[in-house]
Amino acid sequence: MAKKVVATLQDKSKLKNYSKVVKAVKSPKTGAYTFKEEMVPVELVKDVLKA
Repeated sequence: MAKKVVATLQDKSKLKNYSKVVKAVKSPKTGAYTFKEEMVPVELVKDVLKA
């Protein structure tokens, strides 16, 4: 028998659109670049990229 996927019940008014932000950060010790990833609400993407 095939398994059914059970959807979770969520209030859609509480859900926010999120975006994945990937920033390149240069290490002061080695000079190599590393990548920092974080999920942020769409409204705050510009604020996160400024910092």
